Amino acid sequence: MADDAFSKSIADFLTRLEARHYSPRTLDLYQRDLARLAELAGGRAPEQLNSHDIRRFLATLHARGQAPKSLARTLSAWRNFYLFLARDNQVSANPCVGLRPPKGEKRLPNALSPDEMAQLLNGTDGDPLALRDHAMFELMYSSGLRLSELVGLDLGSLDLDSGEVRVRGKGSKDRIVPVGQQALAAVRAWLPQRKGLAKDTPALFVGARGERISTGVVGQRLKRLAVLHGVNQRVHPHALRHSFASHVLQSSGDLRAVQEMLGHASLSTTQVYTHLDFQHLAKVYDQAHPRAKKK
Repeated sequence: MADDAFSKSIADFLTRLEARHYSPRTLDLYQRDLARLAELAGGRAPEQLNSHDIRRFLATLHARGQAPKSLARTLSAWRNFYLFLARDNQVSANPCVGLRPPKGEKRLPNALSPDEMAQLLNGTDGDPLALRDHAMFELMYSSGLRLSELVGLDLGSLDLDSGEVRVRGKGSKDRIVPVGQQALAAVRAWLPQRKGLAKDTPALFVGARGERISTGVVGQRLKRLAVLHGVNQRVHPHALRHSFASHVLQSSGDLRAVQEMLGHASLSTTQVYTHLDFQHLAKVYDQAHPRAKKK
């Protein structure tokens, strides 16, 4: 009976998130994290767990090799789940309150250099899918789009005349981001090809079957492009967003503007790019300052 109660509570919670327009990927992650909680509960109902149980579960997952960043996401999912149960009067207290996951090594985002980005986006042939790829990656780099934001774009999202794109980001929040001239030119070259490929979909970018392109295909095509253009660094879609942020910050120094364009709710999230900026300055210093060079 406890297992049934746990499953029903999870299903009700996920239904609530779906009604709030959470993305399918986020819902899938919540499903996995809560299924793991139910497994660790060993047949007990949600209201029977306390903070000691939650702490022990985190230690168990850590011992199984789950990374600190993943543990933080898992704990957040559990905390939100219990917050839902408390509001629904199914539990009297949230056993996740006050608990923190173990800290992991803070890794800087993987950003390509301006030269590497130029090499990656250097020209394309007239193949329709190659023109699509060029438009996608120019737009991601030009406007700092997340992968999910890119595939979610519709024809009406992009205003070619004003050079702006309306993006639906995390939490279903919209923002408007400038689009550079090279990205606009790449999209204009793609649109006539899209007409011959797209089926009944408003999607700006479509796959070979004419439907909205998937995130997996975008990642595969980017890897293919990197190999084709001889970019040796590991390239993934999020690296284009990181490259956008670090390059704009290096040129402007305007952290607030970068935060707004990226759609970060907190400035602290954007501040990680100041470390990238410092690395760039430190490299310039080491190469240019006479007292920095080793004898």
